[in-house]
Amino acid sequence: MTCLVPEHIETARLILRPFREEDWQDLHHYYSYAEATTFTVGQPLSEGETWRTLCGMIGHWSLRGYGPYAVEEKASGVVVGTVGFWYPNDWPGPEIKWALAPAYWGRGLASEAARAVHRVGLSHLPDIALISFIHAQNVASIRLARAIGASLKREVEFRGANWHIYEHAKVPQ
Repeated sequence: MTCLVPEHIETARLILRPFREEDWQDLHHYYSYAEATTFTVGQPLSEGETWRTLCGMIGHWSLRGYGPYAVEEKASGVVVGTVGFWYPNDWPGPEIKWALAPAYWGRGLASEAARAVHRVGLSHLPDIALISFIHAQNVASIRLARAIGASLKREVEFRGANWHIYEHAKVPQ
C-alpha cells in the first residue's frame, strides 16, 4: 500500500521516522517498564514481545498506509518512544497514539510529537476523524490529549475496563 502520510516529520527536538529493526532495544525502555505499560499493553513485555510489537507497528504502515513513528531525539539519536497513527482491527477508530520511555516523561516531547502528527493528519487524512483511545485511569494521557486540543467524545467498555474516546480538533493546535 502507498503511504498516505509523510514517512518523516521533523520538529524542533525530534525526528519522527519509520521504525527500523534495531530500534527495538530503545523501544524496550518503554515496553519493559510496568508503570509505562499499565494502561496500554497491561504489563511489561519481554524483549521478544517488544520485538514482535515493533514488527506490528512496522506492518501497520503496509496495511493502512500510515502508522506509528519512531520518535528519535535529535540531540542524542535515541528512540525515546512512539507517536503516530494507530488503528488496530478492534479499535473504535483511527487514533493518534503516544508512548514514551519514562526517562523522557515531563519534557514536552510527547506533546511536541503528537501536535506534529495531528497537523500531518489534518493535511493528509482530512476525511478521517482522529481520536485518542485512553484508559479512564490514565491521567497523564488524558492531560496530554486535552493539552493538544482533543475533547472527550464518549466512554466505552473495552477489554473489561472503562476507556475514553477523545476526538481531535479539525484545526491545528
